[in-house]
Amino acid sequence: MSLPAPALQHIFDLTVYVAAPIEAGNVNGLNSRGKRRIIPITGGTVTGHVQGKVLPGGADFQIVVSETTADLDARYMIELDNGEHIFVQNRALRRGSATDIAKLVRGEPVSPEAIYFRCVPTFEVSSPDLEWLTQSIFVGTGARFPDNVQLSIYRVA
Repeated sequence: MSLPAPALQHIFDLTVYVAAPIEAGNVNGLNSRGKRRIIPITGGTVTGHVQGKVLPGGADFQIVVSETTADLDARYMIELDNGEHIFVQNRALRRGSATDIAKLVRGEPVSPEAIYFRCVPTFEVSSPDLEWLTQSIFVGTGARFPDNVQLSIYRVA
């Protein structure tokens, strides 16, 4: 027996501006398996069911597993237009051909269709009006550009 596939409800889009990567080199340890890269987040915008901005000060803590695959862990704060805040932890997988990933690293544009970029964000909220963000599973799709990352976030219905 197969159950019905869940539907997706578009919630919001983000444009997250980023600074140059900080390359920390290969890391060793029990849970490490590649090259550590940290991408500072400098700001951004949020549009959709919630409206606001991405605050500077967050970062994307990446482990580059191979020349084609990276494990992403972005953490940042959103400030809504009404002054409320949402903390986001966004785990993602990004993979593409070695050629396309090398272009991304050099800051060259790559067609979003050439890169598999999927994420699973979770949210922390202090406002009861935003509690719905903590009561569902969310998934997203992303695209990396030279100075920003664009994400579309969906609630799994």
